[in-house]
Amino acid sequence: MIDARKFQVKALLPPAARTATANGTGLDIKDFLGGGTVVLHSAAGGGTTPTMNVKLQDSADNSTFADVSGKTFTEVDDTAGGSLQEMEVDLDSLRRYIRLVVTIAGTSPSFACDAVLIARKDGN
Repeated sequence: MIDARKFQVKALLPPAARTATANGTGLDIKDFLGGGTVVLHSAAGGGTTPTMNVKLQDSADNSTFADVSGKTFTEVDDTAGGSLQEMEVDLDSLRRYIRLVVTIAGTSPSFACDAVLIARKDGN
């Protein structure tokens, strides 16, 4: 059985209505162990032909980020019901900081969404 008390939930994208492409804030993962799960939750997009693409990046210095190969969520669009997706990540293989990059397109697009990292922190 998993002991949920050993895990922490950290925001990568705070809940918000997003209407433009943006970078998330870097999260320091140096104290996390092993694998983690990034969870993206989004309502269906509004506007005309809206699309939202979200990918994971890492950085050694919280300044210069690069894409993490293969760590991209499935595109979200205006499909009823929105999207709830999970992405497994090996935190030990990443550089010290991670962030999500959100790319939004369409005419007057809007996506209500948020994302979190669930991972085990050292010392728990």
